[in-house]
Amino acid sequence: MLAALAGFVDELRAAGMPVSLTEHLDAAQALTHVPLDDRGAFRAALATTLVKQAAHRATFDAVFGVWFSLGRATVLGDGGSGDDLVASGASPDDDGAGGDDLAARLDAALASGDPALLAEVARLAVALHADLRADRRLGAGSYERYRTLRQLDLDGALARLRGRPQFGGDDALDPLETRLAREELEVRAARLREEIEAEIRRRLVAERGAASVAQALRRPLPADVELMHASRDELAQLRRSLAPLATALAARLARRRRHRRRGHLDMRATVRHSLGSGGVPVEPRFRRPHLAKPEIWVVADVSGSVAAFARFTLALVHAMSGQFSAVRSFVFVDGVDEVTRCFEGAVDLDTAVRRINAEADVVAAEGHSDYGAALEAFWARYGADVGPRTTVVLLGDARSNYHPARPWVMAELSRAARHVHWLNPEPRAYWDSGDSVIGDYAPYCDGVHECRNLRQLGRFVEAVA
Repeated sequence: MLAALAGFVDELRAAGMPVSLTEHLDAAQALTHVPLDDRGAFRAALATTLVKQAAHRATFDAVFGVWFSLGRATVLGDGGSGDDLVASGASPDDDGAGGDDLAARLDAALASGDPALLAEVARLAVALHADLRADRRLGAGSYERYRTLRQLDLDGALARLRGRPQFGGDDALDPLETRLAREELEVRAARLREEIEAEIRRRLVAERGAASVAQALRRPLPADVELMHASRDELAQLRRSLAPLATALAARLARRRRHRRRGHLDMRATVRHSLGSGGVPVEPRFRRPHLAKPEIWVVADVSGSVAAFARFTLALVHAMSGQFSAVRSFVFVDGVDEVTRCFEGAVDLDTAVRRINAEADVVAAEGHSDYGAALEAFWARYGADVGPRTTVVLLGDARSNYHPARPWVMAELSRAARHVHWLNPEPRAYWDSGDSVIGDYAPYCDGVHECRNLRQLGRFVEAVA
């Protein structure tokens, strides 16, 4: 068991989860207090000792499902009912006796909701339809799951059952009872899908080994998802991760400021105070530190694929506004507009984004990115307000559609501001290729940073603050 736990912890680390040696030892100790044959208690013991953030739970569950998937004897060649049926002559696409028997068992399992029957149907369906042949290159199970569900025709079974009186068919139940019965039917169908996925995963692990399957199933943690290429579900998860990230960063910065109360050594005061101890400087004296909070200006390209990156950066900075003396936000395409007002009173990111889309005037000419024109307009309208306490953070890929870069604007901005930083969501290897003009602006920035995910974004904001 200790070897299996060590492999499990190594896979969690490979997937991006931070698991320390102490937490590994805590997990091993916790397992001595739970029955190892109780899968629920076993999973809970590991989760409570190894998972520190809610966003990491999905990764933990996926790795757990692979690493400890052979808890039941349902692996390839185990003699289960599904393999017996295939061995008896039913082909994977057979619509004869095998298919009829499976359809009947499916209806019975969904109608009763018996977990044992649902698991039995899942084993039978995978054996008949998943096509888990040893001579075919196996993936991570997505295709096998799709093939099994398509051949099983779960939607057709649900339609048949909705016509039965016990699920409201023929108006046998009142509307509320019908709704409750059909919702329960959907829950049973979801449970069956999970059983099918677990069965495929168990068989893949038996065929290829847990480490190989776990590697194929690895997905980045929310903090490591690339903002420019995130799917809809990943963007939703990133939104949920933004508030905890802002809270953690703000607490860390506040703690750092509390610990920086001492300023530089004040030699004059130290010597004066040492007269009471015969000239020995027993108690050094320090100048009172001036911990001025920086003033942050965020200037973001909101065109095309970089829009998601800009939105998350703006939202994170405004969520941490208490760590700065002032926060001002600007967006541009080929024109520029200040949108600080859009974050005032906004309860979430979506509200602020809707206000920006409705109110921001960012198109001056053709509506395509023109960094030179946008920066020149920004300097003309707002440059007089840039001062020695201002840190300007520019967001964008610096792809200007072959328009003039006008780097003189960045030179003026650099002379007026305290710091100028550029965050680029593209991989560094793509910089200065095609219509990218990042190389024209880089000499006038204190730093040009690759910033492709929330983890890198959080590190940058923490450093600037």
